[in-house]
Amino acid sequence: MNKNVLITAVVITALIFTIYMKESREELSDNFLNNDTTILAFGDSLTYGFGAPTDSSYPAFLENKIGFNVINAGINGELSSDGLKRLPSFLKDNPKLVILCHGGNDILQDSYKENLKENLLKMIELIQKSGAEVLLVAVPDFNLFNFKTLDIYSQVADESGVMFEDEVLTYIELHRTLKSDYVHPNAKGYEMMADRFIEVLKSYKLIR
Repeated sequence: MNKNVLITAVVITALIFTIYMKESREELSDNFLNNDTTILAFGDSLTYGFGAPTDSSYPAFLENKIGFNVINAGINGELSSDGLKRLPSFLKDNPKLVILCHGGNDILQDSYKENLKENLLKMIELIQKSGAEVLLVAVPDFNLFNFKTLDIYSQVADESGVMFEDEVLTYIELHRTLKSDYVHPNAKGYEMMADRFIEVLKSYKLIR
């Protein structure tokens, strides 16, 4: 191989590498949420922050820790069927990420076997159609002594392909010092939820 051919090959290789690195950086940056991002925290009392001061819900902690706008769309006592009806109005705000933590009241009323899985799948479908990412949070069975997470949530995550967190609420429920009552976290528990969600979002490269 003569010198000119070798130089040309090196230049072309360097050019290809530069283009590849540029595209990789752009692709990575597209995955990151930015400061203009709106995050929708959607759910029931576990999202609302029942049992803690208004500034100590997990959405409030999350907003303070990452600096993004986080909408707290939690309603105490809501069933998943009612959440499904309520969700579309919040998607009009075009959130880029929805943290979905719903079904606790279905579980407490022992009605989850009827339609919880279907309602969660429909909520996720609505969110995905809006263009937002989904982080599904598993809720433990409050009727069990060991607060085991329901298999429904892992099934929903597998079928929909969304981000999934299935440990933090079970951990909180098993530690009385993290709860304000039998079901709800206290301020420390809600902060733990926020910290765990941040870990998940970082692992998926959605935040730095």
